[in-house]
Amino acid sequence: MSIFPADIVAQAEAIIGHFAAAGLMVSTAESCTGGLIASALTEISGSSAVVDRGFVTYTNTAKMEMLGVEEETLIRFGAVSEETARQMVHGSLFRSQAAIAVAVTGIAGPAGGSAEKPVGLVHLAAKSRKGGLIHQKMLYGDIGRDQVRLATVRTALGMIQQLAQP
Repeated sequence: MSIFPADIVAQAEAIIGHFAAAGLMVSTAESCTGGLIASALTEISGSSAVVDRGFVTYTNTAKMEMLGVEEETLIRFGAVSEETARQMVHGSLFRSQAAIAVAVTGIAGPAGGSAEKPVGLVHLAAKSRKGGLIHQKMLYGDIGRDQVRLATVRTALGMIQQLAQP
């Protein structure tokens, strides 16, 4: 029995199956999800052949030290921004053996939002060593912390699947 909803389990199973068959690995860089994407993937049997590593970088210092996010980016655009998500995914990909990486940074709530960056705002980026790069800005709304985090996992897994298509 999984701790995740059936749809997330199905997405994770599809990724693990596809990546295992292709001999590919994945890495994650997570802020607002706190490791849930990596957890969803590693819940699937056989994931040890696919999941290279996951970075949980909740603080700006962790983003800089572990992923190489530039301090100037954080100062200019903030931790929750397209620019930061792109630098996070780049760091995750090139500090791992992964063929594809995904990164997420957002405001899960219930606190921390503002008029410019409301609760439920999440920036996601996925990058492939083949050169593909996807960014998505999601406005999930103030639907509750758990639901924002699960919605982010769904979107992130979908982005991995999208980049893995031939």
